[in-house]
Amino acid sequence: PVSTVTTPASQCNTGGLQCCKTVESSKSKDASALLVLLGIVTKDVLVGLGCSPISVIGGGANCVQQPVCCENNNFSGLINIGCTPINLAL
Repeated sequence: PVSTVTTPASQCNTGGLQCCKTVESSKSKDASALLVLLGIVTKDVLVGLGCSPISVIGGGANCVQQPVCCENNNFSGLINIGCTPINLAL
């Protein structure tokens, strides 16, 4: 099962903070279809769809969707792999 534990933003050391339109299991219908199209094989992990980078420098972090920290952000925000939900207030 995919973990949905929320982590403080200060502990995002696997990659940059991202703001994603949706975060779901890589086994979900939408995520798995996109992963197949891109030729990506993953374990059952959380993936972020429609992501853009956010910054917490100077307290300017603002994400009305789902802020996450992801391990693999190499697809221009289309899909980010290995995501952990982030609490920007911590």
